[in-house]
Amino acid sequence: MRVLGLISGTSVDGIDAAVVEITGENYDLAVEVLGTLSHPYPHKLRQVILGLCAGEAMTLEQLATTDDAIAQQFALAAQALISQVGPVDLIASHGQTVFHRPAVTMGSAPVSGHGPQEELAYSLQLGRGVVIAHQTGVPTVSDFRQADIEAGGQGAPLVPIVDLCLFSQANHYLCVQNIGGIGNVAYLPPWNRALQSQPPKVLGWDTGPGNSLIDIAVQHLSDGTQTYDHNGTWAARGNPCMELVQQWLDHPYLAQLPPKSTGRELFGWDFFNQCLVTAQNHQLAEADLMASLTEFTAASIAQSYRNFLPQMPDQVLVCGGGSYNPILLDRLRAHLESIPVITTDEVGISAEYKEAIAFAVLGFWHQKGVPNNLPAVTGARSAVVLGHMSAPQPRF
Repeated sequence: MRVLGLISGTSVDGIDAAVVEITGENYDLAVEVLGTLSHPYPHKLRQVILGLCAGEAMTLEQLATTDDAIAQQFALAAQALISQVGPVDLIASHGQTVFHRPAVTMGSAPVSGHGPQEELAYSLQLGRGVVIAHQTGVPTVSDFRQADIEAGGQGAPLVPIVDLCLFSQANHYLCVQNIGGIGNVAYLPPWNRALQSQPPKVLGWDTGPGNSLIDIAVQHLSDGTQTYDHNGTWAARGNPCMELVQQWLDHPYLAQLPPKSTGRELFGWDFFNQCLVTAQNHQLAEADLMASLTEFTAASIAQSYRNFLPQMPDQVLVCGGGSYNPILLDRLRAHLESIPVITTDEVGISAEYKEAIAFAVLGFWHQKGVPNNLPAVTGARSAVVLGHMSAPQPRF
């Protein structure tokens, strides 16, 4: 089956699209990437999305307009890639996350028969699948997080089950570390597929900030003329303030036991503004602030491994935008000492498009009726089939 995966991450730096040919059954799959592209948001729409993620007020009419505008851009990305590689059988779209709240206590009274307290997550992705289906003429799976939330999970992270299929090895423990706006890890025990019919228990969680604070700092310090620290050059000119980094590492989320997930709601503009005040109190130069935030991301990932993994991995595979920041990778290697840290590019899967590839696989499983969440990762009560199918509008 030829499936086109679409996603825009918490960095809101554009829509990644990947067409893959998927063969196999259940969790034993082979994936061939046929084409990829990145489709930038129009500047005005990106600013609207970033403002919404930062908590700016919006009317319901404006929200509906934004939802459709995002869907139109996702459809344009899909059409551009289809024009390059040919028709596809299915589109799988993650959409654009604009709000994510992990499970919260709903109150002391019994709710829905689940005892005195019920915890429900809330996650909102814009870019309606039905719009994409109608514009492209291709059946589209979207709204992947809701079924997991209905099963009591957090709706995130969703990709570790795909990482199991793409990267697991017979004799090694691996961590697949995505560094998008937020960092998340998949911990893969050895899986010898010839001897083990059932896959091993995979762990995963959001490790904390990825590029979010670094990107926000660049936007702030450049007065909006830059959006990210290209090749880590800004951070490379500074020295991290380890006192501040250690202070940031004491954030309660980083000590919280998995399953857990987070977003810009915790590690966004409000957190950055607090970092900025403390940096000014320490009289840090701009480059020193950038170095400190880069150090914080690397240190939070390594700290997460040491606190929550049953054992340290034999190797770490990094993907996402942060994989192209050599200073961030160098700092991660320093914190992990002798553990090799490489990018997924080096094992044959694009680090830039890995998440889009992953959602193509999640869409494939939806089409086949295969459960595609991991309760041990999301906290759901059971494995469920994720996603909602939208059929294209008939054309006469």
